[in-house]
Amino acid sequence: MGEGPRRRALSFLLFVTCICLSIALSRSQGTSTSPDDVAVMRKLATQLSPPGWSHVGDPCNPSWRFVNCEDGRVVSINLASKGLTGSLPKDLNKLSNLRVLQLQRNDIKGPLPTLANLSNLQQLYLDGNHFTSIPSDFFSGLSSLQSLSLDDNSFAPWMIPNDLAQSTNLADFSASNASINGSIPSFLGELPNLQSLRLSYNILRGELPASFASSNIQSLILNNQISPTKLTGSLDVLSSMTQISQVWLHANSFTGPIPDLSKCASLFDLQLRDNILTGIVPSSLFHLESLKNISLGNNLLQGPFPSVPNGIKVYADKIANNKFCNPKPGPCDPRVMVLLSVAKGFGHPEKLATSWAGNDPCNSWTFVSCDPKGNIIGLTLGKQNLGGTISPDIANIKTLAKLFLNDNSLTGPLPDSLTHLTRLQILDVSNNNLSGKTPAFEDHVSLNLSGNPLIGKELPSGGSGSGSGASNVDVLPDGSGSKTSSFAMKWIIMIVIIAVLVVLVASILIYIWKRMISRGDQSALIKPTVGKIEVASSNGNGALISEPPSIGSSGHTDVQAVESGRMIFSIHVLRRVTNNFSEDYIVGRGGFGVVYRGVLQDGTQIAIKRMELSVVSSKGLTEFQAEIAVLTKVRHRHLVSLTGYCVEANERLLVYEYMPQGTLGQHLFEWRELGYEPLTWKQRITIALDVARGVEYLHSLAQTSFIHRDLKPTNILLTNDMRGKVSDFGLVKLAPDGKYSVETRLAGTFGYLAPEYCATGRVTTKADVYSFGVILMELIAGRKVLDESQPNERTHLVTWFRRIMINKENMLKALDPTLDPDEETFASICKVVELAGHCTARDPFQRPDMGHAVNTLAPLVEQWRPTSSDHEDDNGDSSFHMSLSQAVERWQANEGTSLTGDLLYTHAGNSQTSMEPLAFPHSFASSNAR
Repeated sequence: MGEGPRRRALSFLLFVTCICLSIALSRSQGTSTSPDDVAVMRKLATQLSPPGWSHVGDPCNPSWRFVNCEDGRVVSINLASKGLTGSLPKDLNKLSNLRVLQLQRNDIKGPLPTLANLSNLQQLYLDGNHFTSIPSDFFSGLSSLQSLSLDDNSFAPWMIPNDLAQSTNLADFSASNASINGSIPSFLGELPNLQSLRLSYNILRGELPASFASSNIQSLILNNQISPTKLTGSLDVLSSMTQISQVWLHANSFTGPIPDLSKCASLFDLQLRDNILTGIVPSSLFHLESLKNISLGNNLLQGPFPSVPNGIKVYADKIANNKFCNPKPGPCDPRVMVLLSVAKGFGHPEKLATSWAGNDPCNSWTFVSCDPKGNIIGLTLGKQNLGGTISPDIANIKTLAKLFLNDNSLTGPLPDSLTHLTRLQILDVSNNNLSGKTPAFEDHVSLNLSGNPLIGKELPSGGSGSGSGASNVDVLPDGSGSKTSSFAMKWIIMIVIIAVLVVLVASILIYIWKRMISRGDQSALIKPTVGKIEVASSNGNGALISEPPSIGSSGHTDVQAVESGRMIFSIHVLRRVTNNFSEDYIVGRGGFGVVYRGVLQDGTQIAIKRMELSVVSSKGLTEFQAEIAVLTKVRHRHLVSLTGYCVEANERLLVYEYMPQGTLGQHLFEWRELGYEPLTWKQRITIALDVARGVEYLHSLAQTSFIHRDLKPTNILLTNDMRGKVSDFGLVKLAPDGKYSVETRLAGTFGYLAPEYCATGRVTTKADVYSFGVILMELIAGRKVLDESQPNERTHLVTWFRRIMINKENMLKALDPTLDPDEETFASICKVVELAGHCTARDPFQRPDMGHAVNTLAPLVEQWRPTSSDHEDDNGDSSFHMSLSQAVERWQANEGTSLTGDLLYTHAGNSQTSMEPLAFPHSFASSNAR
């Protein structure tokens, strides 16, 4: 190479070097980041002193921990639970590209600075601090806001400003115990994406906004308002909130009856205790398949004591202290029911509910008078500020002689049905707002209609009817109405006949189709093979299972008996091993049905889960099919294995391996009642590790990945040696590829449900991680996730636990008293506490995978130490210098076996034995063979 080319190459190299040095120098001086962002972040570092932050330098430098930048702009700050003190800088809203701000669970004080016009801000978490005030323009221009949490701050009383209506993307608004004053603004119900609204323990008053009726709110938490009047008014708006899944309105002043919630198909948690609710509890409430938790206590509810199905959790004190006619389920006296139907017309006023209690209206019921035989002869309800209408059902009180409804605010017609009261003597409805025709009473009735200016006048078309159930087709004096009615009736009869014929033909076709299936070759659909089940079809989308072909078949089957290890059991076998499903064989009950214990002829113990007829529905069958599908695809030592199933006639049964020690929940929460010893810490973390390994297998190690969706202590079963196995796979969902979520109907158990699942209905494997974190907290604290016996601030375990876990002294007080840990055990507990905190992080992306949980727990359980021996060499292994044959003889002696030395050489052949020394490296075995 000549001199010229060398000089040009050297010059180019120097030029590149200078550019690199300039870039590095500019980065070291902080010039690559927006000057506004640099200034604000340095102020934030000065005022809060987060770990790893400097008062100088570039905040986008990796040395500034918990900060993320893009293109020289700060986009994310995550300082949650860092023990920070101080206050926030006033110009924080100059971070104009900020998308995530997480400052929750610190000790930051002072006023909040305005965040006005941070149009990119999506997630804002400020809960668990000591902020004192919110500026009036705080929410202005936050158009991208999706999640907002202000819980547990010491704000001066403030009202939710109208500026928040600009946040049309808001999905989660949580501001409990945040000193919010005034009424609930109507615009919250108009936010198109709002799904979770939590405003409990504030100073709110007034009624639920009518806009809630058309909202997409799924979780509505408004309990325990501390204003003098609290939240008031009726609950009628709930009946139109068809998306609602969780309602906490307890400890307020709501009035009137519980509305019909039959259209709220996703409702699983309804807390209405400690209000002023009246009327009869609608029976449709307990027909909701999704409903799991309910409280109605300390109201003025009337009528029959509700009969609560087994699948719904309700403690006695959560439904008591009402005005039911009886202290337990059963019918009321007919007189009670007719008077309650009368009160319904008035809107079940509090005044009547207070005194109309018990099952005998003639015993101290105010406004009611009776004759010596117990017949109701008088209702004196004048001047009682009653509203609503006069119920036609008053005519069902056949012995009524005197009816006083004067000087109230009653509207609508005077029912024609009252003319049927043959003993009626006095009817006083004066000074109300009644309207419509005057019924023709007998001459002996003293009728007072004065003070009703509209009485006797026809209402306009579309007005309220007569209240007597009259037809919409009026019969005119000239008979024309009669002709119209006759013509319409002919058409109605024709339509009914056609409809009946269509139904009849459809029924015949369905019957023929079922007969064809039942006579077909079912061996092509289900093959009873040892250890597995083969399902004929799939839906092509990775669905768990199509409907098992045997469902819907007749009671006859070709499979009359099975041997242990087969999948299909005959109902006759299961009846025999349970003494015809005797009560003495019951080991548990649940929403699915009853679980029985049984022993097969070969001595194998089994658990039989029998679906109750009341849950043999589409939902129940789906869970039945899901369990079969999942447990035939997965097998792991920490998952309860499915032995078989039975489908005959109306019977649906699942057969599992028997777990003699019951559930983790029994050993944690019911050990005294059941006579168990409290679990040691070693047992608890061993069970936790077992569960983590089982769930890790479901998530990432099985051939198909699954999400369990219902992890909880009652679904963790224990073997004789207190090892844990995960059970109950009826709610399992296929896990999507990668980190994407799958949308599904909300299912599971309240308290263990991840917040993002409750709010959006979308679920990932991180929902199971959250549930696992809750279980860890229960193992540590020895108490249930929801404990109404605790003070309000400790009722919800996760919220309380995460608040006290940052302080070791507080943590010691929070431990299960039966643990009494020494120093080494407490160090182990602290590691599990930290893991539980990570697993229950609000943001699913902040939670670890189950593999991390396994890696964290395994060293705490499986701490291997070599055994000491006087004969060991320096390396701790006395067999190191033995020949292979000597070592084998020693191993055989230890195992009590009598295998010959020839076993070593069968690895290369075809023979197979129960012992496998062939696990030695091939080279080692070969050298000794020679």
